[in-house]
Amino acid sequence: MGNEERVVKPSSSITHRSSPGILTACYYAPIRTAEIPNVAMKPLTLALAAACAVAAIGATHAQTYPTKPVRLLVPFAPGGGADITGRAIAQKLAEGLGQQVVVDNRPGAAGNIGTELAARSAPDGYTLLLIGPNHTTNVSLFAKLNYDPVRDFEPISLVTSAPYVLLVHPSLPARNVKELIALARAKPGQLTYGSSGNGTAGHLAMELVKTQAKIDMVHVPYKGSQPLLTDLIGGQIVTGFGDALSSTPQVQAGRLRALAVSGARRARTLPDVPTVAEAALPGFDVTVWQGILAPAGTPREIVTRLHSEIVNALQKPEVQSRMAALGVDIIGNSPQEFAAFIKRDIAKWAVVIKASGARID
Repeated sequence: MGNEERVVKPSSSITHRSSPGILTACYYAPIRTAEIPNVAMKPLTLALAAACAVAAIGATHAQTYPTKPVRLLVPFAPGGGADITGRAIAQKLAEGLGQQVVVDNRPGAAGNIGTELAARSAPDGYTLLLIGPNHTTNVSLFAKLNYDPVRDFEPISLVTSAPYVLLVHPSLPARNVKELIALARAKPGQLTYGSSGNGTAGHLAMELVKTQAKIDMVHVPYKGSQPLLTDLIGGQIVTGFGDALSSTPQVQAGRLRALAVSGARRARTLPDVPTVAEAALPGFDVTVWQGILAPAGTPREIVTRLHSEIVNALQKPEVQSRMAALGVDIIGNSPQEFAAFIKRDIAKWAVVIKASGARID
């Protein structure tokens, strides 16, 4: 399997402003030997010395970080949405860090190859991982993973989010989500829906519709989003979720009808199209999201630095205009918020996947 690397060079450098943290506490908390019995002094002194030494190493590392290029692993093929997002962020992240950021594509096994590589990398801030919905669904889709999606990583930030578009062929007598649900109930097991592959977010989004609406439709998996759209336009299937970037031109040209978008709010590219939650299924919220992780054990000071630089990168006009052109919303939440999001998403999709019987291996 071939790997592709691209080096993004920074255009400027900055000086890191480190926080005092634990190390300062060690410096300014001297032990008063006259006030402590000699018997207890030795173990206490050794314990404090060890703690301060560890803190000193971490703080010193954070002060000098980074001293070499940082690698951003993208576990998907070049040219896709994740890759475009990763490269846009990498360019501005390099400027903030004052070091090169190497975008390293490691596709395969629904993202597992690149993710496992990141999990096994040194927790020193020099390897980062761009993840998407597969990170929270693969744990339920695969019988075994060689990494834990929660324990093996330090969340940094959820960076972007974009909805899917619920599409139907224009000949289908359903002009909104409620009418599609009614039609599916009238013809159980007869309507066909497509996805860009078994276990993909589009597949699972429709399985969630089926579960919440209590309907039965037949899944037709494709190898990518373009074959899906081609057959949907041709009438070989009647419905499916498509990404907003590819779907919007087809909707605007009248070749497909958009019934709803899958996120919690309307899409900027299709402002007149309601959300699935608005139209029929309250609480429905499925998006194509991207986030950045570091290996577990990465020093907290480095995670904080990376979070700050990534959020700054997301605010750059070039990044914002690029993401807007893709129909993508910029997020940039905190490590704690992203950690909670990952855990919720794993639990949410575990229920859907179990009900659908979807498996990849």
